[in-house]
This record gives sequence, C-alpha cells and structure tokens, in this order.
Amino acid sequence: MLSIRLAIRSAATFLLLSCLGVSAFAAPIDYDRLDRRLNRLAQDAGIVGLSVAVIENGKIAFAQGYGKTRDGGGSITADTVFRWASLSKGVAATLTAKLAIEGSMSLTDSISTFDTSLRLPGGAEREGTLENLLSHMIGIVPNAYDLALEDGRDPVEIRRSLAKLPAVCPVGDCYSYQNIAFDAVSEVVEKVTRKSYAEALANGLFHPLGMTNASVGREALQSSASWAEPHRYSRGAASAKRRKVKDAYYRIPAAGGVNGSIRDLALFARAQMGLTPEILPPALLENLHSARVYTRSEQSRMSSKYGGHLRDARYALGWRVYKYGAAGTRVVGHRGAVDGYRSMILFDPERDTGVVALWNSNSRRPSAIQLEVMDMAYGLPTRDWLRLDGKAGQ
Repeated sequence: MLSIRLAIRSAATFLLLSCLGVSAFAAPIDYDRLDRRLNRLAQDAGIVGLSVAVIENGKIAFAQGYGKTRDGGGSITADTVFRWASLSKGVAATLTAKLAIEGSMSLTDSISTFDTSLRLPGGAEREGTLENLLSHMIGIVPNAYDLALEDGRDPVEIRRSLAKLPAVCPVGDCYSYQNIAFDAVSEVVEKVTRKSYAEALANGLFHPLGMTNASVGREALQSSASWAEPHRYSRGAASAKRRKVKDAYYRIPAAGGVNGSIRDLALFARAQMGLTPEILPPALLENLHSARVYTRSEQSRMSSKYGGHLRDARYALGWRVYKYGAAGTRVVGHRGAVDGYRSMILFDPERDTGVVALWNSNSRRPSAIQLEVMDMAYGLPTRDWLRLDGKAGQ
C-alpha cells in the first residue's frame, strides 16, 4: 500500500509541475552554454573579473574564473580570493547557530546577556534576542549610521549611540536591514568562544568545511596568493577603474568582513544544503533557513528586476528566502556589495543544487546569473536574464 501511495503522490507531483511549466526531472545544466554566456558577459566594460560555481545534485559541477584580478593582472581562477561583502551575514549566522546547537548559548538569549556594545532605544537590547538580531528585527531605522562607519567612526561607539535613535517598531515586530548593529554578533562569538572572530570562524567553519582560502579582514585578502582588486565602472567609460581596498566594512566582520574564493563559497553552499551533517546538522539548517519576516522592500526590488520569478521575499537568520518561478519552489540565498566588489548565492536545498558568483566591480549584471542557472536546473524555458541579446525574456 505504501508503494502505491508513493507512486500516486509522485504522479500527482509530476502532473502539477508539468502544468506549471517545470520539468519534474530536469535535464542536467548545460555547462557549455553557461560557459559561452559567461565569456560574453566578461567582455562587458563594467566587468573586470568574475568567478562562478554551480553545485548540481550535491556536486560542484562547475567552477570557472573569467577576466583579470586587475587591469594587466593575472587571470581569475577558482582559487582567486574576493570579498564576500554581505554574504558574511550568512556565515556569521551559521557559526552562531552552530555554537547554539553545541550548547554554548541559545538563539533566544537576550542580546544584553553577552554584554555587547549594542544599545537600542528604550533599553530594548534587554528583551531583543540573538534571533531578532540575526533576522534584522531590532526596531531601528534601516542601515543605521552606515555612512558614519564609512567616514571612519568606530563601530563600537556607533553601536552604543544607537540607543538615541527613535524606535521604528518594537523589537521583533518589523524588518529593518542593519550592518553595524548586526556586527554585535561578532562580539557574542568572541565572548562565547574566547577567541577572535577570525579564529572562531576558521576553527568552527572554514577548516572543517575545507574552505582553504577563506579568511577575515583586509590583510588576509591582500596576502592571498591570488586576489581580485576592487574596481568601479561609470556609465559610458571605456572600462572600470581600479580602487583601493576600503577598511570600513572589514571593521564589522560579521556583517561584511569575510573573504574567499569561488571554490570556498561553493563548499559553503554545499554545507547549507545539508551535505555536511557532521558539521552543520539538519536541525541547525532548518532553524537557520526558516523565514522570520516578510521583506517588502526586497520584494519590490525583485519584482522590478525579475518580475515574479523571485517572489514572497522573506528573511531568515542571515539568509533570504524566496519562492522561485511559477511553481513557487523554495530557494535560499543572499547578495552582497561593498565598494568595488559584489557577490551572490542562491540554492535549492531540496534539490542540492545552486549557484554562487563573485566579481570585482560594481556592475549589477552578474546578479542575473542566478536566474540563468536555476532556470536550467528546473528545466524552464531559456530567457536572456543577462541581457546579452536584448531585453530579458526575449
């Protein structure tokens, strides 16, 4: 009877997905086509260097570099190190959740339990939890004092001054994306592990997962055997201009301080799919990727860029969660940007399939790589999301 019920359920699933235009048994990703399109993308004046990896059915099936580390520099490889920018938030949340499941603390502990420098309006750090912090639900204006950080102000001083801001909602009631406040997580990790944040990450995640080129901080980036230097492109320019590596977001490492190669990021993505349960147990990942709050601003951005292809945008713990395509398949991801670098990760944890990308310019075009790859993974009709041939969808 059980086998009959499973057969009926499988048939029903196949019929539903077929009606929605999704192949239940999608063909393998066409890596020759992907490589051709990425080579074309790399010729764009706004692209200097680009690195892309694809995990398909749990295996790193594709990891390629395109372009240069800088004008006249070496070629990008799968081991070239980039800044991960805000993908660092998913790294921080993962380490924090790992420490919690190991019994070092609880995600429901109040922020004040750890005597961090974070102060919130009305003393709300006493009721706000680590879960609230990791899901950007601490009740202050979005991106509080980011400009002050970029101007050189001490992040610890900034966190203490946040108490003077008016609350926009009670803690836990609304979403408001943060950088400086979020980095209070690094203080928590240091207090719990009695190690520097960089050491705690290396011991807790990087080394166990085999992320051999992953690191924290500017010095670690620039001492890498191959590292991509930052560039900025202005519309109409002949090429992107080289920039200096800026320290600002390295001073808040949990929010934006991680470096690594595309191979490191692919290994991290595999772990998020549950493929290293001895390091990241299923219960940890389920909690980490469970949506806490609807993110209206993110949904608006996704609608304007991709129509309804990525929708129902929500935030979990350091991760964004969406429904993908007409079938509404659940996918998990994040994007990052600091001056001269951008990053992207998107994966389907049920199919053990996803895509990651890193590039050393301010161009937004490579963000669409995620749709090109995932459409192939789901067997959806080909669309020109990268706009190499014209308007997306033609």
